[in-house]
Amino acid sequence: MTTSTGLRVLVTAGAGGIGRAITEAFVAAGASAYVCDIDAAALQQMQVNLPGVVTSVCDIADRAAASRMVADAVSALGGLDVLINNAGIAGPTASVEEMDPDAWEAVLRLNLTGTFIVTQQAIPFLKQSRAGVILIMSSLAGRFGYPNRSPYATTKWGLIGFTKTLSRELGEFGIRVNAILPGAVGGPRIQQVLAGRASASGRSIAQEEAAALANQSIRHFVNPEDIAALAVFLASDAGRSISGQMIPIDGDSQSAS
Repeated sequence: MTTSTGLRVLVTAGAGGIGRAITEAFVAAGASAYVCDIDAAALQQMQVNLPGVVTSVCDIADRAAASRMVADAVSALGGLDVLINNAGIAGPTASVEEMDPDAWEAVLRLNLTGTFIVTQQAIPFLKQSRAGVILIMSSLAGRFGYPNRSPYATTKWGLIGFTKTLSRELGEFGIRVNAILPGAVGGPRIQQVLAGRASASGRSIAQEEAAALANQSIRHFVNPEDIAALAVFLASDAGRSISGQMIPIDGDSQSAS
């Protein structure tokens, strides 16, 4: 089993979904964790279930709040070894022609600029780590065009460039930087999407699920725990030679839809 004993980990948007699975996996592997999220209720529940985790409410789209959060995390953890940039929003569904420019900017402000600010503030502390690691959550939409989801796809592609650049800048300090690119993740969110598609198309949810998985070689939705296991591996000594990579975990998907 890959262990993370002694690692000090900061997870953004870590109170639910993929972020929560990542937090739980690192804690189970022996790490200390600090989690920020905008969902105060979910953070309170996390403190009940994982009492050793330090939490704070933070919207990383707010630059000042994001900077304060990183400083608080470093203080609470006594340093920083691993940064998990998981926070992001899906944004609107509309063609480029019909896209609201304010909605476009809101997605970029959180997904790209928020990630930039958190990372910028964390770098001085990661340089002090014996083996600093930055993991950035991109997406299947960071490999393919995504019709009617231009802000989301643009930011997820942008995070790939950010990952590659950080890897080149930080390698001399022993800091590894990689991007994880999940496909459609199993859980309530995808079920809501499928239900909406079924309602619009007149087909059953099972038919919509089959259609959604038709472009994958491995035809099941991604388990959040599998993404978490990948994150723990990449942050461990077993991943010490892996940096600057975009790593899909999507059942070999051939398109984003």
